[in-house]
Amino acid sequence: MHLAAGHAVAHCAATLARLEPAGCGPLRMIIDYADVRDTMVEQQVRPWDVLDLRVLQALSVVPRDAFVPAAQRALAYVDTALPLPHGEAMMKPVVEGRMLQALELQPGDSVLEIGTGTGFITACLAHLGAKVTSLDIHQDFIDTAGERLREHAPGAVFELQAADALQWNPARRFDAICVTGALAALPSQFLQWLQPGGRLFAVVGRAPAMQAVLVRNDAPGSAPEVLFETDLPYLQGAAPRPMFVL
Repeated sequence: MHLAAGHAVAHCAATLARLEPAGCGPLRMIIDYADVRDTMVEQQVRPWDVLDLRVLQALSVVPRDAFVPAAQRALAYVDTALPLPHGEAMMKPVVEGRMLQALELQPGDSVLEIGTGTGFITACLAHLGAKVTSLDIHQDFIDTAGERLREHAPGAVFELQAADALQWNPARRFDAICVTGALAALPSQFLQWLQPGGRLFAVVGRAPAMQAVLVRNDAPGSAPEVLFETDLPYLQGAAPRPMFVL
């Protein structure tokens, strides 16, 4: 089983940090992020049925701590979602791993990421060899993610756009699409943006029991494959209408 959030914090503090030597001022815990990253992969992500070696390698290499807000850096590898501005959240590492695995990416695939957030998933997609177009409705997310990607994902092929995906109209189709915010229902236009044989990952439904699904553009009316249950903040404009009970 993967570590619970509280146990993961304690584990990081107890086994993956060192203290400055005596005589060097106040004692401070200094986290060895490379070691914590390996622990996240081996004790959280892999036991959650993420077995694709390329995905595990990407999560072992891309520095997640460099993409989270500075105030949350010590929690970058803990098994919990991290809050972001605008009511958004960075997904749990285990969910990120399952999503990357489900997309079955090959080098050179074109990928549309809906919800750039911190830029971490963008970096992982690029590390897997994808050419990434990433959208976010928040311009400040786009600006910050761009800075992080240029610094921490050298060689990545990506394009960032500030746009509302629900109103966007791409000029081409994609081999894969990942949606990093929840949807009450899957918009039909998202499926139209897939190449034949393309894959789309999304989280749909009502909180707190949403379903992560994979849709393949293999044949008209292909049913989504339910992967697991999770809970994410809704993509802006994609929440269900309030239910009124008399």
